[in-house]
Amino acid sequence: MFSIYTYVFSYLDVSIFLAFFLIFVYQLYYYLRYINVVCRNNKKEKKGKIEFQIQKKPVSVIISARDEYENLRKFLPDVLTQEYPEYEVIVVNDGNDEDTELLLSDLKKIYPHLRSTFVPDGAKNLSTKKLALTLGIKAAKYDWLIFTDADCVPESKHWITSIARNFMENTEFVLGYGAYFEEKSFLNRLITYDTLFIALQYLGFAKAGKPYMGVGRNMAYKKDVFYEQNGFASTLNLKSGDDDLIVNKSANKQNTRIETSNISITWSKPNHSYRAWRYQKERHLSVSSSYSAKSKNRLVVEPISRFAFYASFIFLLVSSIISFNWLLLGITSSIFILRYVMQLIIINKSSVYFGGRKYFFSILIFDIILPLIVAYILTFGRMGSRSRYINWK
Repeated sequence: MFSIYTYVFSYLDVSIFLAFFLIFVYQLYYYLRYINVVCRNNKKEKKGKIEFQIQKKPVSVIISARDEYENLRKFLPDVLTQEYPEYEVIVVNDGNDEDTELLLSDLKKIYPHLRSTFVPDGAKNLSTKKLALTLGIKAAKYDWLIFTDADCVPESKHWITSIARNFMENTEFVLGYGAYFEEKSFLNRLITYDTLFIALQYLGFAKAGKPYMGVGRNMAYKKDVFYEQNGFASTLNLKSGDDDLIVNKSANKQNTRIETSNISITWSKPNHSYRAWRYQKERHLSVSSSYSAKSKNRLVVEPISRFAFYASFIFLLVSSIISFNWLLLGITSSIFILRYVMQLIIINKSSVYFGGRKYFFSILIFDIILPLIVAYILTFGRMGSRSRYINWK
C-alpha cells in the first residue's frame, strides 16, 4: 500500500515539476521579450540601430483640465517652456472653471503659443473628457497631437523633442511613459510598481509589433487617426477609453513607435488612498472588455501563468519537504530564485533609468497581490454598463 502511494506521489511530483518548469520558461521569455524593452531599446539606440526623424515637425499639445487650477498653475509653465521650435499648447477647460480661465488668460500674455477653449458647464455627455479632447483636437493647428494631463509635468525641456523624433513617414502613434511621483508609503510603492510594470508591458508589446494601449499622460498620434475613427463615436457609451481604446483599435506594427529615453517621461501626482487608487484601476479596467480579442488573450496569459508558477512552487516546496526529497527542493528553489533575480535586474534597471526607486522583496509581494486586486475589480467592480458611474478624474 505504501509503495503504491509513494509511486503515485512521485508521479504527481514529476508532473507538477514539468508544468512548473515550462511555466518558468514562459515567464523567462516574457520578461526578456517584453518587460526588458527599455534596456533593449536603449542599447539599440546607442548602437545607432534606431532611425529618428531629423526634421522637427510642428505639434499641438492638448491638455484636458477639470477643476485643475492648482495643477495648471504649478505644472503648465513646464509644458509652455519646452525647447522646441514650433508648437502650441491647447488647454480645454472642462466645466469652464472661472479660476482656471483667469489663470489661462494671464499665461497667454506671457506665452503666445498657449490657446484655450472650454466645455460648457453642465454639458450632457457621459464622458466630458472625451468631449474636451475632441474640442482640443478640432482646435489644433498641426497634424501631430501630443497628449498629457493637467497634473503632469515633463521630465525635461526636451520632452516634446524626444517624442517628436519618432514622427517618421509611416508613424501614426508614439507611446511614452507616464510615471508617478514617489512618496514614502507602502501604497505609493504599490502604485509606482504597478504603473512601471504596466508601462513596460505595453511598451514591450508595442516594440514587438503588438500595440494594445497607451496612456493619455504621455502619448501622441496624428490628427487623421482621430478623424478616421470618427473621433470617440464608437466609445461614447464608455466614460473611459479616450487613450487606450484609440490605440487598441488603430495601432499596429507598422504605424506605432515607442519612446523610452529618460528625458521623455512625464510625472504625475499619485493617489493618496487605496480607495482612490482602486477607483482609478476600476476606471481603466472598465474598458478592457472593449479590447480586441487578440489583446485580451495576450494579456490574460501572463497573470494566469504567474498564478500557476506560485501555486506549483508552493506544492513542490511542501511535497519535497514532506518526502525529504532534497534534490527536488534544491532544483525548485533554484528556479524560483533565478526568476526572482531576473525580475530584480530587469525591473530595477528600468526603474532607476527612469529616475525611480528600487524594489527588492516588495517585487514578490506586488507580483502576487496585484493580479488578485485586478481579479477582484474585474469580478466585483463597476464593469460594463455600471462603469458609467465612475468619474473620469
